[in-house]
Amino acid sequence: MDEAGELRAAIEAIVGAEHVTTAESELERHGHDESWHETARPDLVVFPGSTEEVAAVVRACHARRVPMIPFGAGSSLEGNVAALTGGVSIDLTRMNRILSVRPEDLDATIEAGVTRRQLEERLREDGVFFSVDPGADATLGGMAATGASGTTAVRYGTMRENVLSLTVVTADGEIMRTRSRARKSSAGYDLTHLLIGSEGTLGVITELTVKLHPLPEATASAIVNFPTVRDAVEAATETIQMGLPVARVELADEVTMHAIAQRSELPVAERPTLFFDLHGSESGVQEHAAALADIVAAHGAEGYEWSTDPAECRRIWHARHQVYEATVALRPGCRGMPTDVCVPVSRLADCIEESRADLTASGVFAPIVGHVGDGNFHLTIVVDPNSDEEVAAARGLSERLVKRAIEMEGTCTGEHGVGIGKVKYLALEHDPETMAMMRRIKDAMDPLGLMNPGKVLSA
Repeated sequence: MDEAGELRAAIEAIVGAEHVTTAESELERHGHDESWHETARPDLVVFPGSTEEVAAVVRACHARRVPMIPFGAGSSLEGNVAALTGGVSIDLTRMNRILSVRPEDLDATIEAGVTRRQLEERLREDGVFFSVDPGADATLGGMAATGASGTTAVRYGTMRENVLSLTVVTADGEIMRTRSRARKSSAGYDLTHLLIGSEGTLGVITELTVKLHPLPEATASAIVNFPTVRDAVEAATETIQMGLPVARVELADEVTMHAIAQRSELPVAERPTLFFDLHGSESGVQEHAAALADIVAAHGAEGYEWSTDPAECRRIWHARHQVYEATVALRPGCRGMPTDVCVPVSRLADCIEESRADLTASGVFAPIVGHVGDGNFHLTIVVDPNSDEEVAAARGLSERLVKRAIEMEGTCTGEHGVGIGKVKYLALEHDPETMAMMRRIKDAMDPLGLMNPGKVLSA
């Protein structure tokens, strides 16, 4: 039996032959995510059912020096799951049990394959919710691995602020728990936050204990139009600077609103727009809505109307979450190349304005959306993949966007992660000493370089 056959037999003995595959369709599916980056297929896909099985699989791969790539829903956007050097894709979707929900402590423990919507449905009966909403129905393990956030981060924080503890299988197959369930601790190194955002390069996340939040007594949502994108961004910036506790504030430029109008039943104006959400008590929501009315009016807002009807609020945010599909649909036969950056909120208007000027000059089709409450925005670049000229122009635009954000003391990725799409920019963002420290951490935790090689740090 050759080495590949020996490894497969060893893994089948751990998880059962029915949970191991080399089917072409599965290798293809596990070689790419939702991004435009090229597929890089693993040699084998395994579907473990427990932390102990993951550990045993990792030990089998480690002993044979075989690369390992953790896989969740495949909804990441920077080539984070591509198997650049082949190896074994460890698909965690069978590990989808909600192990414990503790409303009295406002936390829950779940396996890594639990999806955001699955958890949302379970929590509803207890009057609590998990706040991180990236739009896609991603797995919670994948969301932790990429440091995901989304529309509600401005109020409730990102995955980094909403994970209390992790169970992780290390590169040599040991099982470790990063910390207790206590809401705060100063006991030792903060391994939880080291692993969040590590993209499977330091270990495999198998369980998470996450923070929960009480469902708000009242919710109000609004779609507010502005004369220009700069007016909208400056209104959002002032809202944050004034300390108003908005739960969400999202930007969509006029092209994005056109896409929404084509796809959604929601009547919208094709103007630069902010989507707002307020959470709180009945009186608090009314008070903050009134304060917001003054702010947006000062920036030329049109049609400022709030809805507290739950069905209408859901319609508003469903329309916002359809933006990617709606935008790509504007150019049939083309592909999306989504990218994101994040800058200090005081530089956000400048960064977006300069990026829009760059868009116009380049001729690239790339509507803008953004979680502008925390300085994060996205270009949904849509290109004809068969046009070398378009693809080259899109790549150039993306690179200039990243460099612009870094020059403004921002980051090359606010929430998509590094993957392979942003790996070359890490050294632009961080000084040599920081990069050296990251490399030392990687070498200490994965000395053989087997965990998702080529991601975060170049090989």
